[in-house]
Amino acid sequence: MNDDTGRAPLRLRLLSALRKEPDWSALTDRELAAFRDSANRTAASRAARVITGIPDRGARIRWQRIALPGRDLPVRVYRPTGRRAGGGALPLVVHVHGGGFVGTAAQCDWANSHLAARLPAVVVSVEHRLLAAGTPISAVVDDGWDVLRHLVDHAADWGIDPGRAAVAGESTGGLVAALAARRARDAGLPLRAQVLVNPATDLTESMYDYPSVTEHADSPTLTVAKLRLFVRLAVPPGTDRAAMSPLHAGDLGGLAPALVVVPTVDPVADHGRRYAERLRAAGTPARLVEYPGATHAFLATPGVVPQAKAARADIAAFLRTHLGTTPHPSPSAAEAGER
Repeated sequence: MNDDTGRAPLRLRLLSALRKEPDWSALTDRELAAFRDSANRTAASRAARVITGIPDRGARIRWQRIALPGRDLPVRVYRPTGRRAGGGALPLVVHVHGGGFVGTAAQCDWANSHLAARLPAVVVSVEHRLLAAGTPISAVVDDGWDVLRHLVDHAADWGIDPGRAAVAGESTGGLVAALAARRARDAGLPLRAQVLVNPATDLTESMYDYPSVTEHADSPTLTVAKLRLFVRLAVPPGTDRAAMSPLHAGDLGGLAPALVVVPTVDPVADHGRRYAERLRAAGTPARLVEYPGATHAFLATPGVVPQAKAARADIAAFLRTHLGTTPHPSPSAAEAGER
């Protein structure tokens, strides 16, 4: 781990210094769309794997589409191959990527392919609608929940065991996963686990009042200026912010056991810490794991944030315990290549 726990890894700081950020407060809708499209093309490219990591060759990765009420939604599906696939139904992990107004499931290939191959499990990452004028966070939450329900309802078609399902998400995706876990409880849909990586859990007026927001307001991967644009798009005027804020949910009891992953150099680090506290107070098992020196979105940038590998291992171990899987043996170094 990085010995300088209050600073981001050097490689990430250098990369951030070379990258020109837009003026988030002044972006027009057209400029935001152009920025988003360019960033997502880069994140999905092979060249970006220097930063986002090499996918595990023990998983097959495919785009598919799911027909949902009123829309078709792309999902990125990770399936174990060969002996790892076994002969029966596999557990399901529904994943939601981060970014909010930017981002793509492809940026998470490194971690998701590893989970699919090594748990083993079927991992389905939701290419949800991105935040924009007219597309608030409630639409993203609906996308995550509707995909989960569809997969459980059509489990046989997907080769999954509906009794062994989990949700996982990063940043905005962590918020979506947390709200999906509450919906699952209320709908009687049994979830085995929820994994929340650097989740944003408070979208109310108090979301900027945490010490971590002040301390890391200009962190390399998430600034307060960027966070303010996220909130402006996510919860437009008239929105019930508390309803979209897991931290302000009325009842957090009876939820699936949670793993809350918190990088310490992150404006929303305290969002994750406080949510873990609230889950425990409500009687829901919650494990909080912090990674000193790691930054927001670090799980998607293993090439520049070394703590990502330890986090990936902790997530796999947590899911393995709660999904009841037997790990597939790790390949030899020669077979595995760079992981």
